[in-house]
Amino acid sequence: MKNTSIRHDRPYRLRGSADITKPTLWGLVSKYALLLVIFVVTVFPFAWQLSTSFKGATENIYDFPPSLLPAHPTLDNYRQVFNIIPVFSYAWHSLLVGVGTVISNVIFATLGGYALGCLRFRFKGVAFAIFFSTLLLPGEVTLTSQYLTIKALGMANTLWGVFLPGAIAAINVLLMAAACRTIPTDILDAATVDGANTWQRLRHIIWPNIRGMVSVVALFAFIGAWDDFLWPLVVLSDPAKYTLTVGMQYLNSNFSANPRAIAAGTMIALIPIILLFALLQKQFFKGVEEGGVKA
Repeated sequence: MKNTSIRHDRPYRLRGSADITKPTLWGLVSKYALLLVIFVVTVFPFAWQLSTSFKGATENIYDFPPSLLPAHPTLDNYRQVFNIIPVFSYAWHSLLVGVGTVISNVIFATLGGYALGCLRFRFKGVAFAIFFSTLLLPGEVTLTSQYLTIKALGMANTLWGVFLPGAIAAINVLLMAAACRTIPTDILDAATVDGANTWQRLRHIIWPNIRGMVSVVALFAFIGAWDDFLWPLVVLSDPAKYTLTVGMQYLNSNFSANPRAIAAGTMIALIPIILLFALLQKQFFKGVEEGGVKA
């Protein structure tokens, strides 16, 4: 009898099929064209503002196509900003609020994330639902209640009043909970059997495996506190206590006819954030990518 069995020593491949892992020419062109469009949309406004901040009064900043290289670069716009606004004082206030927000979010988000991600307790689903529901509300909805609470605590027109509502963010708790849930429960149970208490589990098991996510939470917390404008504007009434973003609003009134000075003020407020992200981008992307328990 003739053997009609099919040999499988070679991988079966459909006629006309191609290697899907190898990009086509049109695929590469489309990908880089899309990346170029995204680059122009996101980077061009920043580049235009930076260029405007160095242009003199005689240069036309509304040329089309725009010229990103100043013909005669000058620092006069930055000098005007520093002469009108106490930049260093306002930056110090923003730094205090930002560092305090980072510390409180890292501590409380880690503790809350550990409880939601690793512990078993009643109404855990309700707690998750409450945290998720807070993300559905825009900040403007709770602005009045937050202000009345801060005023009742006697913290209106203080940096403590600016700091307190952002001391812990629901999104940060959920991020830390997601990181904690990647740790196998068998490891935590084994540590409990060996006599480890909650602090020891947090220090020796939880923390080494969520440090990457901690860096993400810390960076987001600092950027959010530094860039916040509406809440400090509502709470603070004394110009001497303004944060940097609120203090820069004076540029719109004092230099309403000089967009070059406004652009210089914008760059002053953005430079610390850009430098911070440039220094911590390695830890940031590492925290986004890593998950699970290290071997």
